[in-house]
Order: sequence, then C-alpha cells, then structure tokens
Amino acid sequence: MVQNLRIDDFDYALPDERIAKYPLTERDSCKLLVRHGDGTIEDCKFIDLPELLPEDSMLVYNNTRVINARLRFRKPEGALIEIFCLEPVEPRDYAVSFACTSHCSWTCFVGNSKKWKQGQLTMELNVGGRAVKFNALRISREANASIIEFSWDVPEVTFAEIIEAAGEIPIPPYLNRSTEASDSSDYQTVYSHIDGSVAAPTAGLHFTDRVLAGISSRGIPRRELTLHVGAGTFQPVQSNEIGEHLMHSEFIAVSRALIEELADTGRRIVAVGTTSVRTLESLYHLGCLASQGVRPDELPQWYPYSSSHPDISVKDALAALLGSFEGDTFMASTRVIIAPGYKYRIVKGMVTNFHQPRSTLLLLVSAFTGGEWRSVYDHAMAGNYRFLSYGDACLFLS
Repeated sequence: MVQNLRIDDFDYALPDERIAKYPLTERDSCKLLVRHGDGTIEDCKFIDLPELLPEDSMLVYNNTRVINARLRFRKPEGALIEIFCLEPVEPRDYAVSFACTSHCSWTCFVGNSKKWKQGQLTMELNVGGRAVKFNALRISREANASIIEFSWDVPEVTFAEIIEAAGEIPIPPYLNRSTEASDSSDYQTVYSHIDGSVAAPTAGLHFTDRVLAGISSRGIPRRELTLHVGAGTFQPVQSNEIGEHLMHSEFIAVSRALIEELADTGRRIVAVGTTSVRTLESLYHLGCLASQGVRPDELPQWYPYSSSHPDISVKDALAALLGSFEGDTFMASTRVIIAPGYKYRIVKGMVTNFHQPRSTLLLLVSAFTGGEWRSVYDHAMAGNYRFLSYGDACLFLS
C-alpha cells in the first residue's frame, strides 16, 4: 500500500554548498536536466525549454504571487513578535480579504509567542504617504497556529497595501539567511499576479519573457491556474511511514474555460511546478467526488487511493466537476498526496526543481518517474547542479 512507503527510501545527502542561496543573474541561464519518457537523461539549459517541449504540448503554470507574509511587531517593552500570515479566516476569500479596509483575520504562526500573552500589538506605517496605525490582536490559539485579527485606522487603505508596507517576503528557511531587497523580485515569477502564497512556486522562477515568447512562437498554448502555496510545502515527512503524515491543505482556483479545455484537448499537458501538478491532478479527483454526489469543496489526502474511488475517464470526471459549480471560476482546497503508486490522470510532463530530501515533493517526482527519482538526483549531484528554490531545473516527460 502507498501508506506503507517508508520515508527513509526518499532520503539523500544534500550538502549545504549545493543549496543555491541566490538565483543566477539571468534566470533562464540555469541548467535544465531533461528526463525523457524512455528514462534517458540529457543536460541542457533552461533557455532551450521551448525547443524541448513536445510539439503537441500545452503549458500550464501557477499565477500565484508571494505576499509579504512575515510581519514583525515590537512590544513597548522591547520584545519582538513575528507574525507569519498563512491563510485568511474572515473573510475566507483571498481576494476579498486583501481588498478589506479597516480589519480582517488570518490564521498565522506566531514567533516568540510566550512574550505575547495578551493585548494588542501596534506598529506605525507610512502607506502611500498616509500615516497608518496597524494593529494585531490574537483572538484564539490553536495547537500549531493562532487566529489574528488585524485592524488599521485609515479606511482608504486595503490589507494588501498594509502588508506590502509592513511585511517582508518569507524566503525558505533552508537558505539560512535573512530576506534581502533583491528577494522581493527574485522570489516572484514573471507571470505572478494573484496574491496569496507564502512561498513561491519555484519552478516558475526560471521563466523569462523570452522563454515564454519562444514557447508561444512554437504554437504551444500557455494557460494559468492558481494554487496558493502554504508553509506546509517546507515541512519534511516526520513519520516513518507516509501514511502517518498529515498533508497540508492549499487553496486552488481554476477557470471554467481551462477545465473545459482540459476535458477536450488532445494536447500533452506539461505542468510548471509541483503546485500546478497537484492542482491539475486534484481537478480529476474532485470531479470523481462530484460524480458520486459529493460536493467537491476539498480533496481528502488519500481519496485517490481509496477503494471507493471510481475509475472514470478524465472527460467524465471534468464534466461532473463542471456541473457541480456555477460561475466562471472553480474554487476548492486540496490535501492530495502524490506518491509512488499514484496514477497520473492529466499531467504528462512537468517542469520542476530539485527538492528537499524526505519531502512530499520528492514523493510526487518519484511517482511520475515510476520510482526512478534517485538516478536523476545522482546525475544532478555528479553534474554539479544547484538545488532547491534558487537552484537549477528539471523537465520530466512521460
């Protein structure tokens, strides 16, 4: 069973010097390891991607934008309290929350929490030339996170403007350095425009306008969807068997037009990043839930592997999904875990980075390669590839 897989089998030695602390000056000049469907490996450059994609491809990428999710408040007596915004609570819709004026609440991690037992934290901001008093009040405390109510005294200012002025980009903890001014642009994809992530969909960091233009010049369609990346993406699997690992939930939004296109296209779907992979594959399984009369609001972690899962076509699953909602955009959350034993339904290729040992992202790659992830990573180690968010890239084709 998939749940019995041991995470020790997805471990490898990753020396700190192989972790890229900064991106290359030219994003598309990084290395690109290509693993073809027959298992052969080719060393290329990312700038070559347009010519490497199969002619019948459709490229799908995640348009989420990383927010300045890390907020630092100073108490009057000097203690520094760090609040890390995870997801909106009231209102729950990301776009509506960012448009709020005067107040909203979010689920957050709180650093140095013992120093903040009660009361309101305040900081003074300059937002577009306006003096704003920005407040944080903890209204409940859960096991791993707290609900924080934010408020401010200038109603013309939105929450999006507040965190843009007050916060900083939360770069990955494994970089072992502080956020720098350059990360504000380096840690965003060139096509990001929907606020909500606390981590970048890092496979997209390699794309440039000239790479995108090269893809379009070959007649390969480019489409976008949204998955807001949560902090759980950095969480390694702590349990011995993956069945004991609780997968984090992430918000997805996909246009009706794209779902309709996915149902009818004969093109090979190439997903940019594991976030796009999880979103696309989740659409199929959410459609299966809809076909069983279940409201497809959230995809449970193990549903794709359950005996109750119907074995229906992608076309039928997406038709059921389309019939389950009104409007132009489908929104849900997904906890799906993709691991060896999983059957890919929609994705036929992916662009991704080199991932942390013992991570769910490495499990996803292993599932796509038929369990042959180690030969790829051994090749990358021997070939002096750079690893993780600011590192080099892979192209996997089926």
